[in-house]
Parts: sequence; structure tokens; C-alpha cells
Amino acid sequence: MATLPLFDDPSVRYPETEGIKYAGSKLRLLPYILDLISSVKPRTVLDGFSGTTRVSQALAQMGYCVTCNDISVWSRFFGTCYLLSDHRTSYYEQLIAHLNGLEGKDGWITEHYGGDLTTSNGLKHPWQKRNTRKADAIRDEIELLHLSEVERSVAITSLIRALDEVDSTLGHYASYLKDWSPRSHKPIVLRIPKVIPRKTDHAVYQRDIFETIAGTETDLAYFDPPYGSSNEKMPPSRIRYAAYYHLWTSICLNDNPSLFGKVRRRADSRDNVAPSLFEEFRRGESGRFIVVEAIERLLRETRAKHILLSYSSGGRATADELNNVIRKTGKLLKMVEVDYKKNVMAEMRWTNEWTREAEIPNREFLFLIEKK
Repeated sequence: MATLPLFDDPSVRYPETEGIKYAGSKLRLLPYILDLISSVKPRTVLDGFSGTTRVSQALAQMGYCVTCNDISVWSRFFGTCYLLSDHRTSYYEQLIAHLNGLEGKDGWITEHYGGDLTTSNGLKHPWQKRNTRKADAIRDEIELLHLSEVERSVAITSLIRALDEVDSTLGHYASYLKDWSPRSHKPIVLRIPKVIPRKTDHAVYQRDIFETIAGTETDLAYFDPPYGSSNEKMPPSRIRYAAYYHLWTSICLNDNPSLFGKVRRRADSRDNVAPSLFEEFRRGESGRFIVVEAIERLLRETRAKHILLSYSSGGRATADELNNVIRKTGKLLKMVEVDYKKNVMAEMRWTNEWTREAEIPNREFLFLIEKK
């Protein structure tokens, strides 16, 4: 087993990407994800759970033809912004300058998510009112402008990233801080996203992953499914991305949805409305965990020569179960183990011995598989 520093190797270079604070972010893993992908020399790559699209952005900059997919609407806006632009960043300067120059006004965002410095009415808020009032003006103006799909995605991506920089949260929107965070005092400022002028025909979808893989064939598929939790007593909604990032959905849709709870979540992010097989904590009729069956189906039905699977030791699937699923699918070419606590990465040969270490918390695994 070869072990080397994880994040501080000056020889590692990878494309610069943009995103937001995100529980599933792969920013620190990008060099190793890209290295594993490039080792099998694909031309076309599917990023099946794209999230903030950092992996898709990096792949596009490296010249791959990318299919970017996620079930979240805000991920589709990010993907359209970064991957589908026919113009360079300078093209959007006038649009972003216009939005930054607007005067703030009271609107839906301020009504539900804006707080004063001194009065809270017993509620915690993710943003200060001076920033939500500006956000209300910007979001309304985006609807009034005659923008193309890409221009609209650039504007909304810029607004989301600006709000992310001045929030008062722990990085998600299932809870808010009691006291205002230092960053929440800064004024909101939109910046032009670093779009990637496309040189090939990328595709961006907002679909269930099984719908996407049924109609998509690529050389390699990268999967980073949401992990759920291995805590038997934790309700699954507490870690679902629909619950964590409900506010970004509202910013994208601009639909003024019905809300519930102290954090004013969207009603369509409730436990019984927004389930995910990959975040499921229960067992199915077979006695196996539903998430394990979902991963097995995902690997089996994927139409690609190679699959790169990312999975966490904190997820529901155990190491032994994951081991068996991968063996059914094909041949494991390489595995990388990331230990966040020790800040090291280890590349190991494929043996059953890895399962003894895999249950230790704060580890993530990258499996490069050649399908049967």
C-alpha cells in the first residue's frame, strides 16, 4: 500500500472550479478523481450525481465530452451556466453589472429569510435583510429580462454563489446560526461565473439517475451518490439534499412555495415527498438495505466501459456489502482510500483486507471498475 499526503502535494495540478458550501463537495478529491479517470483514457464521461458540478467543470476544462446529471434543479442551473456557454466570461459583464446596480426591495426572500441585527421575532435567519432585499430585487429583475437559458443560468448561479458568501449557517439550510456569522455582515455582490466556452457537445440533465443511464452511453461514468446515514435512529430527511439545499431550489424556481418548520423549508422537501433510494436507511423486502440494492442496480445498468464510484465510510452500505456488489459488476482496476482525519490518501491492491479498515469513520473510497 502506498501512502502519500492528500492535499498538500505541490505536484498535483487540476483545473480551477467554482461552487458553494456543500456537504457532498469533492473539491479536495478532484486531483485523485481526475487522475483515476485519465488513467483509462475516456473521451466521454457521465457525472451522474453532479451536485455543484465541480467534477463536471474540471472534466470539461480537460477536454472530455461531459454529460452532467443531477435530480436537483439548482445543479442543472449550475451545469448549464458552466458547461453550455458559447461565450467567454466577458460576455456577461454588462448583465452582472446591471444586477449589482439594482436598489433593494422587500419581497418573498426577505419576508421569510431576512433578519434584523437586533430583532429576531424568536426566529433565526440565514441572511440579513439588507442582503435579502438586494436578492429580491435581483431575482425579480432576472424574470423581467429577456434572457436565454444560458444567460438566465449564469445570473441565477451568480446570485446563489453571492448569497452563499454572506449566509449565517453551518453550510446548509436545515438550521441557522443563533448569532450572525462574520460573513453575514458583508454586502452581497454578484460575480461573473468562470464559464467554460464549450468546444464539444456537453449535455446537462435534471433527471433521476436511472432514467439518465438508460438513455446514455459513455466511456466512463463517475458516481458520487448521496450517502444517507448509518445512524439507525436518524430520520433520513435530516441528511437529504432536498432538505439541506431547499433554498437554492426556491431561488431557481422563484415559485414562492408553501413552507413549514422553524427554518421555513419547502413543503416538497418533507420526508414523505422527497425520498431518495441512495439516502434510504431502511431494509427492503429482501432483507438487504435499500441503498445497497440501489448501488447494485446502478452499477449493473450503467452503459459504460468503466465506472468510478465514490463512497463514504459513513454511508449505509457496509464495506462487505459494497465489496460484493463491486465484484458482481466487474473487475476492480484500482482503489483509493482517503482518510480525512490523518489527511492522507492510500492506493491499495484489491483484496478483502480493505474491508477491515473501511468501517473507520471519516474515510472515503474511490473504486475504478472495469465492467464485465
